[in-house]
Amino acid sequence: MARTAVDPVRLEVFHHLLSAFCEEAGVRLQRSAWSPNIRERADFSVAAFDHEGRLVAQAAHIPVHLGSAGDAVAAVRRELELQPGDVAILNDPYAGGTHLPDVTMVAPVFVRGGKRPEWFVVNRAHHADIGGSTPGSMGIARDLHAEGLVLPPVLWKRRGVVQSDLWRLFARNVRGAPERLVDLQAQEASLVQLGHRLLAFAKEHGVPTVRTVQQQLFAYTERAGRAMLAALPRGTFRAGDALADDGYGHGPLRIELALTLSPRGARFDFSRTCDQANGGVNANRSVVMAACVYALRCLCPDRLPTNDGLFRLVSLHTRPGSLVDPRSPAPVAGGNVETSQRLVDVVFAALAQASPGRMPAASAGTMSNFSFGGVRRDGTEFTSYETLPGGAGATAGGPGQAAIQTHMTNTRNTPIEEQELRYPVRIRRLSVRKGSGGRGARTGGDGLEKEVEALLPLRASFLGERHDQGPPGAAGGSRGACGALLLVRGGKRTRLPAKGSFELQPGERVIVQTPGGGGHGRR
Repeated sequence: MARTAVDPVRLEVFHHLLSAFCEEAGVRLQRSAWSPNIRERADFSVAAFDHEGRLVAQAAHIPVHLGSAGDAVAAVRRELELQPGDVAILNDPYAGGTHLPDVTMVAPVFVRGGKRPEWFVVNRAHHADIGGSTPGSMGIARDLHAEGLVLPPVLWKRRGVVQSDLWRLFARNVRGAPERLVDLQAQEASLVQLGHRLLAFAKEHGVPTVRTVQQQLFAYTERAGRAMLAALPRGTFRAGDALADDGYGHGPLRIELALTLSPRGARFDFSRTCDQANGGVNANRSVVMAACVYALRCLCPDRLPTNDGLFRLVSLHTRPGSLVDPRSPAPVAGGNVETSQRLVDVVFAALAQASPGRMPAASAGTMSNFSFGGVRRDGTEFTSYETLPGGAGATAGGPGQAAIQTHMTNTRNTPIEEQELRYPVRIRRLSVRKGSGGRGARTGGDGLEKEVEALLPLRASFLGERHDQGPPGAAGGSRGACGALLLVRGGKRTRLPAKGSFELQPGERVIVQTPGGGGHGRR
């Protein structure tokens, strides 16, 4: 059975089973977590990798997490020899991580009698604080150390025993430590769940059959992906765009892509991108790979399994010391959330040349990251972090959707009731920003407007883009409206930069207006 092909129907069933295992583990993580960022916003991802560190299956979570998680597994396998009961943890962007708030856990799964892990189960969750100079750990900083606590691949658990020294070290370096530690326990619980499901799967069908299924799923995805690429014209297609600035007044920061399509796959060459930035908008290669794979996945059939077969289509070329391949300790907080979105815009622009009329207009192009923190009257610390959705770009098939997370993120809104219950704020307004979508035969989706009033002194940070020029339209459609950040103090509105930190006193308000999506087609 192990050496024979699995029939297509059974292969489809196995694919959905493996994906369902990851989804179920994600539900356990979400329901076990304490922070609104994980429990309400669902800012986490879960995946399973085989014994060689190849992506087997994932939940439909967050593309920037999932497309980069393979590097976390590789880093753990390189640095640690995992044993039964071990759980590794990391967030170092230069050793398998993305940005510091994204804490990754990796655990081995051993079958009975196995001397090496049969699988590596992985989750990645964005913690509302990981230390550093600003509450929420998403402010602008000049180096990685100012962004927060850096964890190379280390053991969180050794042979089933929590490493108490690491536990205490972690708790001492983050704000709101009790919430952070419960979230870490939730991450661990989800990996236990996923490991149990995989072992039951192997027991029912046998390890040889399971390995055969995985190999055939890889091959199927690769074949489908190559068929998609074969339908596109061969050649090199160039596109570019820019981030407005790095938070320290340096910009624009150009991203340049030469995309070469051939029967061998897709070669993404970003070597002409500008040098790394002083502020934290640098994106490491893991994030860049995630953006490239996401863009190709968008051209594939919806039902196609997402696994290692998709990564086999991609060849990535970057220049060390650039915005998309920075050298440590360059800061990276915004690379995961802002630069990743611009990378998608650039890749889509190149693909639009290869496949005219197929690609959408640009979406908001920013995650509009808003964080704040302070001290309650009882002396306890708190932090809040959220990304605010904007408008989706219109397509040849219809208008863009309003107030939705797009592309590299896939999170939910924070419920108003949850924010007001947990933090000393009042949400004065949360509404669709009517008329902010770009005009055209098909209108871009509208952004949103959120107004937050401080009830206690707060230190807040915002990290956004598309505040100077709105997302471009396609096929003659117009740009979406720019985003804006406004401070209301003493009855006067003041426009704030799109990247930076600021203080809020009781009664003062901040208004976030997110960009609309680009329009499609001439009216």
